Amino acid sequence: MGAGRFAPSPSGELHLGNLRTAILAWLFARSTGRSFLLRIEDLDRARAGSEEAQVRDLAALGLDWDGPIERQSGRLDVFAAAVEDLRTRGLLYECYCTRRDIAESPSAPHAAPGAYPGTCRELTEAERAARRAFRPAALRLRTGVGQYTVTDTLHGQYTGIVDDFVVVRNDGVPAYNLAVVVDDHLQGVDQVVRGDDLLSSAPRQAYLATLLGAAVPEYAHVPLVLNREGRRLAKRDGAVTLAALAEAGVGPEKVRAAIMASLGLPGGPPREALEAFDPARLPREPWILPPLTTDL
Repeated sequence: MGAGRFAPSPSGELHLGNLRTAILAWLFARSTGRSFLLRIEDLDRARAGSEEAQVRDLAALGLDWDGPIERQSGRLDVFAAAVEDLRTRGLLYECYCTRRDIAESPSAPHAAPGAYPGTCRELTEAERAARRAFRPAALRLRTGVGQYTVTDTLHGQYTGIVDDFVVVRNDGVPAYNLAVVVDDHLQGVDQVVRGDDLLSSAPRQAYLATLLGAAVPEYAHVPLVLNREGRRLAKRDGAVTLAALAEAGVGPEKVRAAIMASLGLPGGPPREALEAFDPARLPREPWILPPLTTDL
């Protein structure tokens, strides 16, 4: 059997939405006999102390993981090899567009809303050289499909846009869609559990996996945690991290109990919920966060 994983970015403390997803990823993996891996996706700028705080919070909720913690920053050579493979097969091209350029450009005929319009796809070498003098190039994947279908445990068949997406940013850093596919393949991850705000990225990643000779993982995109106004949870919503809740007198056991109750599961350590865990019975709607400091 393969592995599941939780892969946060070390940009700050985990909020309750992140922690709920981590618990779900752990339950999905452990209930199917998979290993559970912790990977730190640190290709973007990391905030000092964030990784340590995240690891501490996950452990405080009763989660464990197999093997050492992996970090994306230690695999730049592997990402570079994947990029070179795509390049030698003629599957990459330079792109000089800014986000504003893309937003203001007319869409290609019959292109899906939000898809990259292909502005730089067929530039000549002279045109590329002229643009290169003013702006470094990102690298985009020259895709051969307009959409791709994945199977999700909670959402069923999902078909989404696969445009010419960026695989290397114009600062030379591997883009998320490339790094996550390569990492999952290298680590033997065949089950991806994450927030359903990332469902739309799954078709791009699954398609790229097929190009790189990697197996497409099983997906489960789980509902988010929202504030009382129905917006995605953020730290500005108040006491939404374990540290902030602890300052308000709410310990990790009570936080875990609330998260587990929102999933219809016993409120003790996650291991005690394995027998009761059934993906088919999970809520399909977002969890509207109650005022924890008074309701717990």
